[in-house]
Amino acid sequence: MRRPLARKLSLLAAAATLVGIGATAPPAAPDTGGEPEKSPVAVGHGGVVASVDADASAAGIEVLRKGGNAVDAAVATAAALGVTEPYSAGVGGGGYFVYYDARTRSVHTLDGRETAPLSADKGLFLEDGKPIPFDDAVTSGLSVGTPGTPATWRSALDAWGSRPLGAVLRPAERLARHGFTVDKTFRQQTADNADRFKDFPASAELFLPGGAPPAVGSTLKNPDLARTYRELGRHGVESLYRGGIGKDIVRTVNKPPVDPDSGRTVRPGALTTKDLAAYRTKRQAPTRTSYRGLGVYSIAPSSSGGTTVGEALNILEGSDLAKLSEEQYLHRYIEASRIGFADRGRWVGDPAFEDVPAKELLSQRFADSRACLIKDDKALSSPLAPGDPRHPADCGTGDKAAPTTYEGENTTHLTAADKWGNVVSYTLTIEQTGGSGITVPGRGFLLNNELTDFSFAPADPAVHDPNLPGPGKRPRSSISPTIVLDAQHRPVLALGTPGGATIITTVLQTLTNFLDRGMPLVDAIAAPRASQRNQATTELEPALWNSPLKDRLGQLGHAFTQNPEIGAATGVQRLGDGRWLAAAETERRGGGSAMVVRPDNR
Repeated sequence: MRRPLARKLSLLAAAATLVGIGATAPPAAPDTGGEPEKSPVAVGHGGVVASVDADASAAGIEVLRKGGNAVDAAVATAAALGVTEPYSAGVGGGGYFVYYDARTRSVHTLDGRETAPLSADKGLFLEDGKPIPFDDAVTSGLSVGTPGTPATWRSALDAWGSRPLGAVLRPAERLARHGFTVDKTFRQQTADNADRFKDFPASAELFLPGGAPPAVGSTLKNPDLARTYRELGRHGVESLYRGGIGKDIVRTVNKPPVDPDSGRTVRPGALTTKDLAAYRTKRQAPTRTSYRGLGVYSIAPSSSGGTTVGEALNILEGSDLAKLSEEQYLHRYIEASRIGFADRGRWVGDPAFEDVPAKELLSQRFADSRACLIKDDKALSSPLAPGDPRHPADCGTGDKAAPTTYEGENTTHLTAADKWGNVVSYTLTIEQTGGSGITVPGRGFLLNNELTDFSFAPADPAVHDPNLPGPGKRPRSSISPTIVLDAQHRPVLALGTPGGATIITTVLQTLTNFLDRGMPLVDAIAAPRASQRNQATTELEPALWNSPLKDRLGQLGHAFTQNPEIGAATGVQRLGDGRWLAAAETERRGGGSAMVVRPDNR
């Protein structure tokens, strides 16, 4: 018999108490003598924040200590990440915000995804009928979508926050003005982008002081971003969507400021002030999946995260994952991911342009019709053909198989909870590390290259692709901010991660590690990852690549490639006795930062 989940969760809470380490917030202006101290676990009262960065988590904790709620803290943390994680998120990007309201015990979401210019069409990335080289699109004005992050902050604070925008931006403004301590990850990411940054004077001046990546332990200041935050705080986000900041964005996109001595040809975009003025976040119902008696809530399309994680969980519902060997568990998890991605690729796009059968994709009937494809003794082959969620047929498929298109792998995620029990799971992005590489002169933030998440052309002309560009269309995302509720609609945990298309598999694997395999949250996050996305090979982190499990799974027909690092998750867990646990990575991206307002050092 399965162990009752309520009993399992109580045991996990007890384990969390044993491993919990109270973490207090470091000073807002960090010590410049070395890397900021991080702790991957924090347990206590008064609210928690988990992010990849200690300064960012501290910004959220500061707001909680001053009486703000989880929404206020999430926006403060996100703004601080725009300072310390500028290659992953910021004013020039977008994201998806999932919120649990403790008073009504309900989940709400905001789609703050970037949009294509109103002039865009299916040929956005075509020249002479052929797709332009991907690398040329990445570093261009052509790849820049209308930013959604500032509008997301405004919408979240207006709907559920308790503090004005200016108040929650102050910690980040201060951090940008005084600077933060450069760590190994930041230096390496800068070095990886140095060839791009040096071609744009504003990027080079900010991120390559003295012409080279900043040294570990040095202090990097961003006074332009501090002024941008001050302007947003004083005048609201209309200063971007209808004001001077927006005009600077449009000018930069349409005439990218390239160093005249550079040999780089940078395609211009076609963004207009009309595009900015027309931008709106979408407040919409979350996706919901029932799993082991719990409600799993996430973001609906335009992201494919909620539907694909939900479908995979429904496929796994019929397996007692707690009793399986590690090999059997990984086999079933990999196959559920493969199937989910096959269906995602055919059916999910921006619902304003595509007829997305989200309800049917999340039906148990459809999941059961797909789960029967999984065999215990043999792996499926990719690309796997999609099923038809509107007309499920046992072990049946619909259209032809089409390979999964590329999606950039960098983003950032934060989770927060407050003393009232409100919870936020928020993933924000500028697409790949460094976005477009183009910093808006005088404004201190990089522009996204999010439009490269569109398919440049159908992977197979014979298969409908729901993710081609269109006017004002949102490119499909894999972002999967997730909140899990118990039968009484109280939070169990919140979770999310960066990682492009690997976001879906990371969230799925972490959820099953925690809910089925009995791991404490920090261990579920730290566990080595595998990612199968309807591709010929499954990506493995080194710990699995070097494990005997790889050979045993290979005997079932699985093929593998190595990925040095997949995702960088954070999560929060309600322990049931008034305490919260925050958890982050122990190693990935140099380790994450979990903090609590009042630590419990038991």
